[in-house]
Amino acid sequence: MEKTGQPTINDVARIAGVSKKTVSRVINRSPLLNDDTRKRVEDVIGQLGYIPNPQARALALRRNFLIGLVHDNPNAQMVLNAQQGILEALHGTEFELVVRPVDRGSATMLDDVRHFLERQRLFGVVLLPPISENDTLAKLCTSIGCRYVRMGSAQLDDPAHMVTSNDSQAVTAAVNHLIEQGHRRIGFVAGPHGFRSARERREGFERALSEAGIAFPRSLSADGTYRFESGIIAAERLLDLMPRPTAIFACNDEMAAGVIHVARQRGLEVPRDLSVIGFDDTAIASHIWPPLTTVRWPIASMARSAALKIISTTADNDDGAVEEPSMFRSTLIRRASVSSPTE
Repeated sequence: MEKTGQPTINDVARIAGVSKKTVSRVINRSPLLNDDTRKRVEDVIGQLGYIPNPQARALALRRNFLIGLVHDNPNAQMVLNAQQGILEALHGTEFELVVRPVDRGSATMLDDVRHFLERQRLFGVVLLPPISENDTLAKLCTSIGCRYVRMGSAQLDDPAHMVTSNDSQAVTAAVNHLIEQGHRRIGFVAGPHGFRSARERREGFERALSEAGIAFPRSLSADGTYRFESGIIAAERLLDLMPRPTAIFACNDEMAAGVIHVARQRGLEVPRDLSVIGFDDTAIASHIWPPLTTVRWPIASMARSAALKIISTTADNDDGAVEEPSMFRSTLIRRASVSSPTE
């Protein structure tokens, strides 16, 4: 008897000669397939007119087709770049993105995240720094069966649950660039206390000076919060020094822009009187004058990989898509804010 009714995923798998898992991966645009298999399954889907039922699949998985982005980060551009990367990974799939800011200083932070994950029944979650550095939060995700990937500046987890960058080495390369230009009195605008990225970037800065035999007195270091305003405050203090630094490295572009703002207010020309380097390569780096030399942090690529690690897993394969890269290299982008000192 000829079969009637809507075609099912079982029909697609049987005719294509593959498993249901493979059909699911084709539907979700998983990268873990060769082109021949993908095309064969897509052809059968087209011939049968099969339409996936996300509600039924979500019920079977006891999860919605939602990927969460959980963050507590003062850098709005970083969050936007992370969203961009995740949305690139989700394009053409059944998955949607849900963004949830939290307060890492709150006594109820873990409970707040738990309620969010359970209420939304998320398929998985991407955790941005600094909350990605919280091991208890990662264990919470595991305990309620929510897939997770942590983003950060150092290896915090196994490759299936982590994407990281080489912040420390990248900052060392950036400071070496200043040293090669002849700078010896280099100021430092730090990131917020408690951020692993801030610690990694400071270590990279201090390593470059130490290897070059250059002293780093406490007076040449100023605290920052990753915000533009904190860059202004830090620059006011550093540029009040006598003698003042001939170059300043700031731990992100927002603070570096604040440094350039103060320098121009004081009649200093960048880079003739003061060289400046930032970190991130956000839009502000190429929009200010002079364009900012900075370290390009591949946040969108990292977020894309994090999302792909999550959606490439299936209900019967929770080992994670470790084939997605876990390490992303930051690179120095040379623009017009650095030159040799005139003194």
